[in-house]
Amino acid sequence: MEEKVQACPQCGTEIRSDSRFVTWCAACDWNVDPARPEEQPGRLERLRRGLARRHGAKLLEDVTAAGGELRPHRDAASFVAYGIALVVHGVTVALLAGGVLLAVVGWGTALPVAGAFLLGLAWILRPRFGRLPDEAPVLRRAQAPDLFALIDEVAAVAGTRGVDAVVVTPEVNASVTTYGIRQRRLLHLGLGLWEVLSPQQRIALLGHELGHYANGDTRHGVIIANALRSLDTWRYLVAPVQDTSAVGTLLNMAYLLPRGLLIGVQMLLDRLTLRAAQRAEYLADALAAKAGSSEAAVGLMDRLLVADSVGSFLLREANARQVSRSGARERGQDAAHGLWDRLAAYVESIPQGEYERLRRVGVLRGHGVDSTHPPTHLRRACLLTAAAAPARVVTDEIRAKAIGTELAEAREKAARRVLRGSWFS
Repeated sequence: MEEKVQACPQCGTEIRSDSRFVTWCAACDWNVDPARPEEQPGRLERLRRGLARRHGAKLLEDVTAAGGELRPHRDAASFVAYGIALVVHGVTVALLAGGVLLAVVGWGTALPVAGAFLLGLAWILRPRFGRLPDEAPVLRRAQAPDLFALIDEVAAVAGTRGVDAVVVTPEVNASVTTYGIRQRRLLHLGLGLWEVLSPQQRIALLGHELGHYANGDTRHGVIIANALRSLDTWRYLVAPVQDTSAVGTLLNMAYLLPRGLLIGVQMLLDRLTLRAAQRAEYLADALAAKAGSSEAAVGLMDRLLVADSVGSFLLREANARQVSRSGARERGQDAAHGLWDRLAAYVESIPQGEYERLRRVGVLRGHGVDSTHPPTHLRRACLLTAAAAPARVVTDEIRAKAIGTELAEAREKAARRVLRGSWFS
């Protein structure tokens, strides 16, 4: 670390900063957000962000009034959203039935051609049930009994069951989903986040992710998620063509009405589900605190603030490895072996001033970047509003080492993937 000292050009206050991070003034917020995004989102995304701002402000008021506590519930909007989603899937079923009917009844005529077209549309729009990834290690219960035992213990606190498989990736994130027709549960464990957390913060992370199962997160359920994906596919199919000929002009005119209808349905689904999606994040955070403690959950929020810095560190490591590719193979193996330890040490060295700056950036940007999650600083404030919760699940050094041993091979593979640069492509 190299400390820089200078006077703020805006208010004159002395600034002491770490040369690795943005130089800014805590007194007047000079240069607090030099990289503020200036992209112009599309109409649908602008609507989503507007809804997120309105819902976010009201939801935080509700959480504060309830002392930081929310309870899961299904409101009328959720049932209407499910109804719309079923109609969307009904269109896909109708296309399938129509294609089969034309192919069978019209045999010997030109009708089977139209039937094949409808069947092709139905195939493109079919629901996806997820599958296990090919490029990342997948752990089963027999391969990692201590990890799965910890997950089961956290799941019991959250009021749900554990997962059927764990996928280990280099991501600076974690998430849960389902896969297969039987909708088995899958945890995506990103080492870019896992490796920079304390043992209790890892428990809080598991509590948050498993909380999405416990709370019945509507927007990420298979029915609504697939309906939103189908609508996106429809919009792609009727997107304006770049052909300026008479045929292209007529086609664009024919697409106007269905495209407007699709945008309207998507806007309605967003209006019905965005508030529930944000509420689900607060509920999951509450379960994170319940499992790992409020202190650990707040610490998790702080680590999420520096996710971009973690990603930049991993990219620098990959670039450095590419530059030194001519070195001995053994050095490359050593670099992969120590990658996650170097990452953890780097994150530990991030000064508190950088965390404070990022919290202020969150206040400035609000929901302007991510319309589906409340800003991290609001989630952190919500955790601090609630009564401090002790940890329901604790771990010790022996258990942590056992889990580390179970993850060792996956850690090595993920590290090599980072250093090869394939994760960033």
